[in-house]
Amino acid sequence: MTSFLLGTLKGLFSRLQAPIPTLRASSTSQPLDQVAGSLWNLGRLNHVAIAVPDLEKAAAFYKNILGAQVSEAVPLPEHGVSVVFVNLGNTKMELLHPLGRDSPIAGFLQKNKAGGMHHICIEVDNINAAVMDLKTKKIRSLSEEVKIGAHGKPVIFLHPKDCGGVLVELEQA
Repeated sequence: MTSFLLGTLKGLFSRLQAPIPTLRASSTSQPLDQVAGSLWNLGRLNHVAIAVPDLEKAAAFYKNILGAQVSEAVPLPEHGVSVVFVNLGNTKMELLHPLGRDSPIAGFLQKNKAGGMHHICIEVDNINAAVMDLKTKKIRSLSEEVKIGAHGKPVIFLHPKDCGGVLVELEQA
């Protein structure tokens, strides 16, 4: 019985030490070997956007408690939001607060009363080529055309259902 138990434990131990194959999962139907074309390149993370129910309170937390460099609130009526930019050195955060009842952030906050991560923004070197390429790969966008974003640069939002559940904003670098 003891030799049987020792053999079983040795077998389990050797299996635990064996390398585990890396698996890639995707929630979209796109093959994983499809990559950006040579006409455009993905760049750095530009910002993470967080919807907040109280813009002043959120800005004060990042400025007074964490010591971050925080901008004044900037109303962007064309996007239905007021924005505070939090500079983190290697990237930024955008604190988003609804500006009017038709704001997309108002709907988000109705579902998420305490606020939360709204989207990520990644830079691309050629947004028009990226949009055309992504359309051929059946990645949907939330608008038909590129718009000017909060940083004064062309942007487009990709549908979260095609991006692993994350709202992704692409911004011209």
